[in-house]
Amino acid sequence: MVRPRTPLLTRERIVETATAIVDADGLDALSTRRLARDLGVQAPSLYNHFATKEEIVDAVGDAIVAGVDLSMLGRDPWPAALKAWARAYRAAFRAHPNVVPYLARGPARRPASLRLADAVYGALVDAGWPPAMATRIGATMRYFVAGSALGSFALGFVDDPSLYAEEYPHLRDAHRLAGHHEQVDEAAFELGLEALVDGLERRFATIEPA
Repeated sequence: MVRPRTPLLTRERIVETATAIVDADGLDALSTRRLARDLGVQAPSLYNHFATKEEIVDAVGDAIVAGVDLSMLGRDPWPAALKAWARAYRAAFRAHPNVVPYLARGPARRPASLRLADAVYGALVDAGWPPAMATRIGATMRYFVAGSALGSFALGFVDDPSLYAEEYPHLRDAHRLAGHHEQVDEAAFELGLEALVDGLERRFATIEPA
């Protein structure tokens, strides 16, 4: 029997299929049995590429982070670079919201996540931030970006004007938010990002040269 020119199963196929499952149904839906079924293979064959399900989830997360543009870090002035990177990071999260809680735990041993952390920290230190502050800024940005990608503020309000009319008079137009949730959420993210970086720039101006 002639062996196929391309292997039936590869790490890339496993990660792509696992990502599709998580995107569609959430992290809890990902199991080796479901993954093997969707790939059309037997579950034990997965272990030729990944030792555990946790390794598969790590690979899914790392593949997502690997797509985040880091080219501005260390190249552009740090305020502009931080904003551009935050937008790219958020875009990756918003494309795969079901993975955000997992990625928000930190980089662990994931290579792309560690490269990202290294690039952010290095750009800030090279720009003149003290190492301790660079660490805090990196953490703050991760909190902000991950939080903004976890859900929609605007979609938290129901489309029922009677709910707000009498008891919550200051929210009398809240029922309209859901219909404009993308604009509201995007504008809120940009407002927060501008305010955060503006505050950091003021703090940076007070740092005495080493």
